[in-house]
Amino acid sequence: MLGAFVRAFRTPELRNKLLFTLFILTIFRLGAVIPSPGIDSVAIKQCVQQTTETGASNVYSLINLFSGGALLQLAVFALGIMPYITASIILNLLTVVVPRLEALKKEGQAGQSKITQYTRYLTIALAVLQSTSIIAMARTGQLFQGTTCYPEQYMPFLGTSYELPILITIVFVMTAGTGVIMWFGELITERGVGNGMSLLIFTQIVAEFPSGMMRIWSENPAWVFALICVAGLVLIAGVVFIEQAQRRIPVQYAKRMVGRRMYGGSSTYIPLKVNQAGVIPVIFASSLLYLPTLVVGLMGAESDSGVVSFLNTYFNPMGNHPVYLSTFFLLIVGFAFFYVAITFNPAEVADNMKKYGGFIPSIRPGRPTAEYLDYVLTRLTTPGALYLGVIALLPMVALGTSGAAANFPFGGVSILIMVGVGLDTVKQIESHLQQRNYEGFLR
Repeated sequence: MLGAFVRAFRTPELRNKLLFTLFILTIFRLGAVIPSPGIDSVAIKQCVQQTTETGASNVYSLINLFSGGALLQLAVFALGIMPYITASIILNLLTVVVPRLEALKKEGQAGQSKITQYTRYLTIALAVLQSTSIIAMARTGQLFQGTTCYPEQYMPFLGTSYELPILITIVFVMTAGTGVIMWFGELITERGVGNGMSLLIFTQIVAEFPSGMMRIWSENPAWVFALICVAGLVLIAGVVFIEQAQRRIPVQYAKRMVGRRMYGGSSTYIPLKVNQAGVIPVIFASSLLYLPTLVVGLMGAESDSGVVSFLNTYFNPMGNHPVYLSTFFLLIVGFAFFYVAITFNPAEVADNMKKYGGFIPSIRPGRPTAEYLDYVLTRLTTPGALYLGVIALLPMVALGTSGAAANFPFGGVSILIMVGVGLDTVKQIESHLQQRNYEGFLR
């Protein structure tokens, strides 16, 4: 393994890609600790340290995780990559519903470029909306337990016409930060190693790991810390095993004459992963279940409303109520089947195979092939969806019993993203090495 890294840095082209990627990630992390103009970063930091376990800051804990802790510091990159993720998910869903977007998707590279442009526009719009709502909660003290985000010299302007330019400046800076993050991701994809957006998410999640582990070490006995470490390693090993698992559907192409040349006659396969949906269903379910907590934050946690009491009792992410856990699990399973259904079309795959003379051995081309692919995909998606639900719930249940769940920043979403992005990046580096040395990380 170490020899492979040495060979990677000895290859000039790969070394330049790795150094460029590290340079962009360093700038990205720097922007996550630079506070936005007009923000009392000292007071906010003290408040966050005192109210880590409770309070309205949990409303945006998923976004704060994907921003590497920058959200609760109201930094320049406070929104992180979350607006882009949300925009991408929305565009993927609309591609199935809107005929115009579906036609663009079938146009190839030109259509995909147009959809990417729409994703950028939607990302900026969502960034404006999210930054405005976050600042609105911060200025009233709902986000930081009574502490406003303004420094003392700005307090006389609160509620006056002079406050509007301050708010516009903060929203503009956060939105511009999201635009810069999108640019960073595209730069890494184009000139670096790995998928840029995925690496940015990976970096932000990993950035929270040392502080989370230090909190567990300081607040729990040594045996609890050791047990959590062992359980985490076992969980990561299980995720790696499942993420690599796939069902390979053999495909045979018949020989055909085109002019004087003979084409076809080759054998290949269709790789169907057990976890075909990836981490998207968990993100869907997490985002949806944070809406009740957001409602509680906007209405006030101390409100006497029956709605607030009901949501606090049954849908509090920090309470680990059986109703919340069951709903979370069912949403993950449902979204897994839904996302696989809209991203993999067995009928379209069967038609393409038939068009180019391909067939699955012992299965007739056309409709029987589509039915067979749908049958296999359903059989694979069922354990994949259950696996996603268990992985997402296991850290919440296990860490909740130890009392460390409130301070541990890594749930199923984090583990799935870290393992998936890590495997994908290592595979890309290995492919670069094999092109030049015929030797990758594994000999």
